[in-house]
Amino acid sequence: MVDQNRKNRLNPEQYASLKAEIAAPYRGLRQFFYIAFGASGSLGAFVFFFQVLAGRNLESAIPSLALQLGIVALMVFLWRWEQRRQRSTQSGKNSNF
Repeated sequence: MVDQNRKNRLNPEQYASLKAEIAAPYRGLRQFFYIAFGASGSLGAFVFFFQVLAGRNLESAIPSLALQLGIVALMVFLWRWEQRRQRSTQSGKNSNF
């Protein structure tokens, strides 16, 4: 017969880690993508900013610069939102489990 109380077999750190992963699956993967896309947007904004500064291809460089800045802003927003959710989960305010 299988032991129904597996919680007792885990040490407290393992149990807390599993509980956090259940509460927010793939959090680390999402944060990796936020960083990667934010870095890509920053690099693109850097390039298009200097194209605008040089006055080359303004009709295509300005919208591209705006798009890159929007991507960076979105990634910063998502990163902060993720951090806020993580803090509220850790403090016990949002524990549904």
